[in-house]
Amino acid sequence: MDSSTERSAAGTDDQTEHRPDDRPDDQPDDQPDDRPDDQPDGRDETHAERMDRLFDDLLQELRVMQTGAQLTSGFLLTLPFQSRFTTLDDFQRGLYLVLVVLALLTTAFVMTAVAVHQRLTGRQVKDRVVEAAQRLLTAVLTTLALLVDGIAMLVFDVVWHRAAAITAGIVLGLVLVGLLVVLPQRMRRLQ
Repeated sequence: MDSSTERSAAGTDDQTEHRPDDRPDDQPDDQPDDRPDDQPDGRDETHAERMDRLFDDLLQELRVMQTGAQLTSGFLLTLPFQSRFTTLDDFQRGLYLVLVVLALLTTAFVMTAVAVHQRLTGRQVKDRVVEAAQRLLTAVLTTLALLVDGIAMLVFDVVWHRAAAITAGIVLGLVLVGLLVVLPQRMRRLQ
């Protein structure tokens, strides 16, 4: 049965059909409405639905990063209790403390995203919540990238030598910039 037959069977016709996302006849054209956004991705969703979807996506990404941050923090926090930790030189101890601070900042950024959501949910400010979550997600990605790079440097410095640590840090830093910054920008341009 086609859609016009279904409407006829339901007692409606094309002229009187009203979907929830359509503008009522008495609403002027210059008034904002809840019609689907004209998004280049072709989705047929209202602005509110789009914000909900974007926030759900951001929450999923934050959940994944939160797990990584927690595991990394746990690993870092056990190191001082290892017998070999006392043999680290000043550079290694300083790098270790920088890594602990980065791990704690990452956790704080993830917690902030949750706090923003809790405090602002239901206050009709989803746009601001999504914007804040996007900024926090960028901060989490940045601190995690620095954390991963720094851990590589620390491990190479302890296991091999300082020159290898610096080389590993530079190479991994370039790879991370390529994966986290350059690749997404290129994919965006290809759309």
